[in-house]
Amino acid sequence: MNLLAFDTSTDVMSIALCRSGGFPGGGAGDEGLWTHTGAGGAQASSTLIPAIQQLMQLAQLQFKELDAIVFGRGPGSFTGLRTACSVAQGLAYGANIPVLPVDTLLAVAEEARIQFAPDAASLRMLALLDARMDELYAAHYEFNSDMWSQNEGYSLLAPEKLVLPVNWLEQPDCIIAGNVFAAYGERLPFDKGLTQVAALPTALAMLRLAPALLTAGHAVSADQALPTYIRDKVAQTTQERAALKAAAT
Repeated sequence: MNLLAFDTSTDVMSIALCRSGGFPGGGAGDEGLWTHTGAGGAQASSTLIPAIQQLMQLAQLQFKELDAIVFGRGPGSFTGLRTACSVAQGLAYGANIPVLPVDTLLAVAEEARIQFAPDAASLRMLALLDARMDELYAAHYEFNSDMWSQNEGYSLLAPEKLVLPVNWLEQPDCIIAGNVFAAYGERLPFDKGLTQVAALPTALAMLRLAPALLTAGHAVSADQALPTYIRDKVAQTTQERAALKAAAT
């Protein structure tokens, strides 16, 4: 299966290309697998397409030879999500191939699983991404028999408001994963002994998730390459920024 995956929802742009014969389970040196990382967010708007073209040249693939384009649909940076969606849509239209939207928090959970417990039969995962404006994106997942399932929906909330499902803290396979520990670690209302794994929604994680998602029928047409926005408001007023600064002092 030929798959192109990319995510620009965070400060890191992640791209991975898998050609038939290669398996997206290892590092960038695997045969049939090419990867690239760079600056994400707003900067990705000018670098994503050239980086993709370079990987396609290395793999000697045409876009029409791809089975699908996999992209991180959010939640995450508004600018980054718009970039990913527009690029996925444009490339898929031109090549007449489907797109596969992947939740960024699910990709965080998968990346943390591979980092920390790749052989675990079951896991409980609280995936977190920095939403800026003093808030986090959060989602609870469970991994069983090589499949992920999501408990409830997404949350956008202050670090202190995070809550784990009942009985999770008593389980040895409970993990908190994401990119929030440096900024909000002291504010997370959990025992510091709980396993924490720094993880981002990488393109390699999306490639690992893609086969099951494709089999489950989650691929859509190019016009459905749409972002998942959790927050309607993207900026604070001057008064709101001043109030937050005063509260922090």
